[in-house]
Amino acid sequence: MTPLFPPIEPYQKHFINVSSLHKIYVEESGNPKGKPLLFLHGGPGGGTDPEHRRLYDPQIFRIILLDQRGCGHSTPFAELTENTTWDLVSDIEVVRKHLHVENWLVHGGSWGSTLALVYAITHPRSVKGLILRGIFLCTPKELQWFYQEGAHWIFPDAWAPYEALIPLEERKDYITAYYKRLTSQDENTRLKAAQTWSQWEASTSNLIPRPDMIAQYANPIKALPFARIEAHYFINKAFLPTDNFILENCDKIEHIPTRIIHGRYDVVCPVKNAWDLHHRLPKSTLNIIPNAGHSLFEPAILSSVIEACHELEKITEK
Repeated sequence: MTPLFPPIEPYQKHFINVSSLHKIYVEESGNPKGKPLLFLHGGPGGGTDPEHRRLYDPQIFRIILLDQRGCGHSTPFAELTENTTWDLVSDIEVVRKHLHVENWLVHGGSWGSTLALVYAITHPRSVKGLILRGIFLCTPKELQWFYQEGAHWIFPDAWAPYEALIPLEERKDYITAYYKRLTSQDENTRLKAAQTWSQWEASTSNLIPRPDMIAQYANPIKALPFARIEAHYFINKAFLPTDNFILENCDKIEHIPTRIIHGRYDVVCPVKNAWDLHHRLPKSTLNIIPNAGHSLFEPAILSSVIEACHELEKITEK
């Protein structure tokens, strides 16, 4: 049984020019007079999905979804130029002002948690509360763990195709090796690298691997922006000025009510990330889900996210 709310359609769609190159897709659903709640998708490069609207009570929330630069309905497709964390932070503020929102609840998972935290650190007055799932702090240690040495000890079978694509002499730095292929002039090279990179992550995201989710990344429309933009961000350390930028700047957001949700057996983003973040934020609660991995769509994670949204809606009422 799923705790999701019934399917709904947006009542408003926007395509907002955020630069001379990029146009981002934004949609609104739920209650136009409800409490504004912004959802930030993962990846980077993952894009939004109609299922994301169903995380929130449409009677209570003005549900705002956006596709970050280069993915989903945003254009240009899989574009890396002018695509940095700071561009995305700026885009979120453009959207807030465009929609005449004073401040909002912000929900993000995985990379969405990274972006939500960096946005809140940069614009703390714009954020009434944070709902964060599958914490990713985008530190070199985390990138090393998942893309180089660590997670493959738990999923050696899923790692085998990821490893096999890269020649032995390039395996000391898989992110660089994949980035080279994902930015190749050859379309087949780009596509094969994108599918392999994306399916490695999809194979490890659930406590019990889901073949249907893994198979989705055979589709170039899904795999190319996901893999290209991820590799672009990760080879540049998410464009953050220090290796531990988020934890070093938690003092700027320690007043913001925050709900942290993390699967105990999350292999993509180990639970220590959530533990460390919680202990830097005095107004946070941490819910470690005992029977879940990384994916938002594991039932216990979903239930906890929905509950957290309602909790923050009540405690942030004016």
